[in-house]
Amino acid sequence: MRGIGKRFGSGLTALEAIDLDVGRGEFLSLVGPSGCGKTTLLRIIAGLAEPSEGSRHLSLAAEGGGRMPFGRVGFVFQDPTLMPWSTVLDNVLLPFRLARRVGPAERARVGAEIRAVGLAGFERAYPRQLSGGMRMRVSIARALVTDPDLLLLDEPFAALDEITRMALNEDLLRLWESRRTTVVFVTHSVFESVYLSQRVVVMTQRPGRIDAEIRVDPAEPRAEDFRTSAAYAEYCRKVSAALAPAYSGQSAL
Repeated sequence: MRGIGKRFGSGLTALEAIDLDVGRGEFLSLVGPSGCGKTTLLRIIAGLAEPSEGSRHLSLAAEGGGRMPFGRVGFVFQDPTLMPWSTVLDNVLLPFRLARRVGPAERARVGAEIRAVGLAGFERAYPRQLSGGMRMRVSIARALVTDPDLLLLDEPFAALDEITRMALNEDLLRLWESRRTTVVFVTHSVFESVYLSQRVVVMTQRPGRIDAEIRVDPAEPRAEDFRTSAAYAEYCRKVSAALAPAYSGQSAL
């Protein structure tokens, strides 16, 4: 992304002069104050919104005519956005139904993803029968079922209790370690961003700009003992210090 800016019709400038590279297979987190444009930036990365200025390039294999290949980008929203009238299986199958590609191979893939997110045995359950954490697992399975090159997550665990959130952090990290899908993860949690990411990008108050980048380099795979290590505490301190100007109304730029 080069020189990305976003102005809405109301005259509001959400983003300004965003330069950002995300490497293939990288896990990157975006943090910043509410309203700084994190979700807008994520939508631009996904191609769900167009920037007012600047350029965006995804190095993914394109189909004929320059169209994005089916399922190459997965998006997990803050709300699981499940169809309440459909079972877990049918909710995860949705991307294939929309693409009119429902056969034995697709159904096998759906079953594999449901097992991968820890929901084996709940295939016939409806969203109303699931906890908040289980509904988010369904949403993640649906985003992963097409084996995307790029996975975008917009504060997916924000509404969950701390114990459920930590468990889902572990599950997401294990999925990423086994697949090395490129991940861009939006969160308000310093602790979550440091635990999950290889790099944390800190944004300013609106109009959002990139104010700092902190690389997190502990040994991998990460485990629970990282959360209690001196290195983890120091990384959290660095990210918190980088965020402080945004919350005081002053940019470090």
